[in-house]
Amino acid sequence: MAATGAKGMAITVVDSGQMIFVKAYGVRDASAAPLREDTVMYGASLTKAAFGYLVMQLVEEGRLGLDVPIAKYLPQPLPSYASSDIVRRYSAFAGLAGDDRWRKLTARILLTHSGGFSNFYFLEPDEQLRIHFEPGSRYAYSGDGLILLQFVLEEGLGIDLGAEMNRRLFAPNGMTRTSLIWRSDFRPNVADGFGSDGRVEPHDERSKVRAAGSMDTSITDMGRLAASYVRGDGLSVTARAEMVKPHLPITTRSQFPTLQKPEYLAPFPSIGAGLGVIAFSGPQGTGFFKGGHDDFTANTWVCVEAGKRCVVILANDVRAEPAFPAIVASILGESGVPWAWEYGEMQFWEGVR
Repeated sequence: MAATGAKGMAITVVDSGQMIFVKAYGVRDASAAPLREDTVMYGASLTKAAFGYLVMQLVEEGRLGLDVPIAKYLPQPLPSYASSDIVRRYSAFAGLAGDDRWRKLTARILLTHSGGFSNFYFLEPDEQLRIHFEPGSRYAYSGDGLILLQFVLEEGLGIDLGAEMNRRLFAPNGMTRTSLIWRSDFRPNVADGFGSDGRVEPHDERSKVRAAGSMDTSITDMGRLAASYVRGDGLSVTARAEMVKPHLPITTRSQFPTLQKPEYLAPFPSIGAGLGVIAFSGPQGTGFFKGGHDDFTANTWVCVEAGKRCVVILANDVRAEPAFPAIVASILGESGVPWAWEYGEMQFWEGVR
């Protein structure tokens, strides 16, 4: 923390599928109130991994098919959902009118970020959702892909995603400080964020459930979720393996910018798209990881399948990010996480060895 300037970081470690260590360091806000193990922090895109876990439970129960076109579950064609309320809650689906490739989309395609979308519809010149390549053909990070799958669950299956995540994942694991929507009881002990210039950003009290990244959580709760996930609670061995295997290769030089052209030869041949996570192989065998990031938040979740070992780091300061590779290596050993793909040209801090 001294080397990076980060104000707050929290770490949990899972070994043999059990949380064995949890600790928070530094401060949670401008008043220098201490960051604690039960402080509510922004989970950011770690939400996507948790969402994938829920989806696999629905698949195992036969309520959803990984390879069934989403059109089967919707009462009407996707582009016809064009009201302002739909756009406010989900995405601008009307932009897909005239492009029947949306009918090829499946849960597997959306969870592996291969739907052909940009990250979010509002990044398009006309702020309409667009398909940029043949669905399922390659990886391109898209929050809107997971939000579309959320829409299918809610509109097509009648599932309240926030309530279902709590019922299936959060409550059974004692995750009392976790929610996909803001709760007023979080306010007395919540982390604000610190930007690259040290500016403080108040915690966003998110009013919408978003599968792509609305989860608030604590480091203790994330340790419980990571342990449950790596054990595969609620899933058969086959279904749990499906979440973390590489479903298609990733052939871009870095994760962002999304929609970049793939390389002829993959610069990181040992990584592939899992269901809401990235699968990799390295010196210790196979594993998976997921990051979470915005201008004031830096998170990472790394697991090695051998020994069911994981590290989760939540930081309420984006300046912590360059230290993640060295910290994870100091706990797990060299695992083969493709940090250069995850973070691009970032200069990493190499102080831990």
